[in-house]
Amino acid sequence: MAIKTEPILLNLGPIHPSTHGVFRMRALVDGEVITDIEPVFGYLHRGIEKLAEQKSYRQFIPLTDRLDYVASMNNNLAYVTAVEKLAGIEVPERAEYIRVIMSEIQRIISHLLGIGSFFNDMGTFFTPFFYMFIQKEKLTDLLEMVSGQRLLFNYMRFGGVSHDLPDEFLPALNTFLKEMPAEIDKYERLLKENEIVLARSKKVGILSPDMAINSSASGPVLRASGIEWDIRKADPYSIYDRFDFDIPTGTVGDCYDRYRVRVEELRQSIRILEQAVAGIPKGKVLNPVPLRFRPPEGEVYSHIESNKGELGFHVISDGSDKPYRLHIRAPSLLNLTALRKMLTGWKIADAIIIFGSIDICVGEVDR
Repeated sequence: MAIKTEPILLNLGPIHPSTHGVFRMRALVDGEVITDIEPVFGYLHRGIEKLAEQKSYRQFIPLTDRLDYVASMNNNLAYVTAVEKLAGIEVPERAEYIRVIMSEIQRIISHLLGIGSFFNDMGTFFTPFFYMFIQKEKLTDLLEMVSGQRLLFNYMRFGGVSHDLPDEFLPALNTFLKEMPAEIDKYERLLKENEIVLARSKKVGILSPDMAINSSASGPVLRASGIEWDIRKADPYSIYDRFDFDIPTGTVGDCYDRYRVRVEELRQSIRILEQAVAGIPKGKVLNPVPLRFRPPEGEVYSHIESNKGELGFHVISDGSDKPYRLHIRAPSLLNLTALRKMLTGWKIADAIIIFGSIDICVGEVDR
């Protein structure tokens, strides 16, 4: 006998821990099944694009840290690369290597937190999360060694980086690179074939290749759907064309594939770091730029393969010392585009896992 039910409007967030920050989902549920969902943004909106118009080009660098604050260096890199392209600023060879090293360290940090949080959402109650957090903290120690900060680094500059690496940095990084593969193997033994993980993530929240492309998804979310697209290879920037690495992809586009792609990207980042450390040259790390320099009139779009996908900056210059207009293409926001289709028809408990598998940072969503 069928039970007659009434649809209920259920709020998930904006302060629920499973929403990964101040993010809200208004779900219409029939019993436990989600029939429709509306993502609600804006709880962390700071108007950062408008603030850029009130700051000099250099003054805006620290504000980029506040976008995806899990990987602040990558935000710095995407912005300074765009302005350098606009103004024709050259970057010293050693600084390019340092930028790649920082970018890949941030990718590992982000993926460790993303994977750990994903399993937390699944109910593992912090065991995998803390295993990964231990390694994340070792890398944060390295970034603190370089910048003096542990979250918002403000390290990149137009024409290079603010200062050179301390003498103890590369030996400490080499020690980490030797230890980390065994740590990843430990994660794999714990999680890869776990029957609960398989039951709750395989064929759950499938994002088809067509839907991924039409939703402008990027990063691990796109690659998990089988699309081999990585800006580091498709449109190389900095010196990424010098490094040998693979682009991991999935086959189904489900939660499990999104988890697997991030694990394999940990290994690829280690490969890149090993090559960068081995090849880093001596020399200066900054070509000085005037404090309030004025790029020529014009506009530019520049993008990088950030930890969560394509992070782009569209900068328009009117010849003054402030951007006339600046727009940020934030991967976390666009990766949420298909959320409604991914969640509809699944149960509330599944919704938490599907949403967690996208791995967003709300600071980048709302801006």
